[in-house]
Amino acid sequence: MRTNKSRQILCSHVAHVFREERLSQGVSMTKLAKRAGLSQQMVSYVERQLRIPTLDTMLRMADALEIDLAVVINRANKSAANRLE
Repeated sequence: MRTNKSRQILCSHVAHVFREERLSQGVSMTKLAKRAGLSQQMVSYVERQLRIPTLDTMLRMADALEIDLAVVINRANKSAANRLE
C-alpha cells in the first residue's frame, strides 16, 4: 500500500516523464495541448505539478505523444522507487 508521500512522489515523476517526452520529441506545449484536446494551461499545470491530472487527461497526453500510458507510469514508478530508497 502506498503512503501519501509515495503517491505524491509518483505523481511528480509522471509529470516529469510527460515533460521529458514532450521535450525529446520537440513538441511545444501548445502543440501537445491541441493534439490532446486540452488547453495549453492544463498541460502547463500538469508539467509544473500544479494539478494532478485525471486518467482521461493522462491518456490524452500519452496518445498525443504517441506513447503508451503504461510506459509513462512504469518510467515514473522506477524513478520514484529510486528516490524512496
